[in-house]
Amino acid sequence: MPANLPPHYFEAEKRFREAKTPQEKVEALEEMLMIMPKHKGTDKLRAEVRRKISKFKSQAQQKKGAGKRETAYSIEKEGAAQVVLVGPPNTGKSSLISALTNAEPEVAAFPHTTWKPTPGMAAFENIKFQLIDTPPISRQYIDPWMADLIRRCDILAMVVDLHADPLGHLEETLEVLADLRIFPEGRQIPAELKKPPFIKKALVIVNKVDSEEAEEDFQVFLELCELKLPCVPASAKNHRYLPDLLAKIFEVAGIIRVFTKAPGKKPDLNAPFILPRESTLEALAGKIHKDFVKKLKYARVWGKAVFDGQMIQKDHVLQDGDVVELHI
Repeated sequence: MPANLPPHYFEAEKRFREAKTPQEKVEALEEMLMIMPKHKGTDKLRAEVRRKISKFKSQAQQKKGAGKRETAYSIEKEGAAQVVLVGPPNTGKSSLISALTNAEPEVAAFPHTTWKPTPGMAAFENIKFQLIDTPPISRQYIDPWMADLIRRCDILAMVVDLHADPLGHLEETLEVLADLRIFPEGRQIPAELKKPPFIKKALVIVNKVDSEEAEEDFQVFLELCELKLPCVPASAKNHRYLPDLLAKIFEVAGIIRVFTKAPGKKPDLNAPFILPRESTLEALAGKIHKDFVKKLKYARVWGKAVFDGQMIQKDHVLQDGDVVELHI
């Protein structure tokens, strides 16, 4: 299908070619994107323009000053954990984000549809995870701002396509991340590394496990994959395994949910406090209010590892799902 671009588009394209600074190029590219008709004939062109916008925005940000810590795309953390999805082109990251969250990233069957990070909230039982879709990464190119985004996240989710060399996808992703000094937990750190590494909790999402036959291919992938990381199947197409994926994210996050109640009252089971696994009653008190740690006399707890209403002290290790009644 022909693109049928209007004359104003070519005028903006000329301004892009003549632009001297990254910011001027971004302005021209954004105008081109706004003018461009939206139909199948322009899909690949739109993706290419978005990729260029992302590239020149990163350059413009770098020129503003290397001392600034803010990135081109700084996303404030929300929910129980921030999970950044990374991977080569067309592995289905955007489709997974769309299936799991309230976000609406643009999805298409060609590379570079995603040109900026897109966050969305995924509900898991009584909490939510913040999942972030990102532009594709490869040995040839990665948006410079992505390094900071990944380094700041709580969990790194590497997405591979079961039907398009998933082992190669994973190897390439790990190589690109290693160049950024980003390593999954348990990954060997190169001895020649000059600067401190960024160690991240991580998992591998094997996307496009859309049928029973694909499940066999997933098992083969697990047998051939030598990396000791949690690997979970997923199907953005028909939503298979998505609850299991969120459960695995909860496991990898290493967190517990603890509820509080006032004496004689019922707890709000929709508003848990999120704490690291192995947290104590003292840690919970400090999270509620800094003065609670000093004022806390004791607490009673209801849960699977205690008898109902058991009295506990500050050093008691809490469990996921505990209900705590604090006495100050």
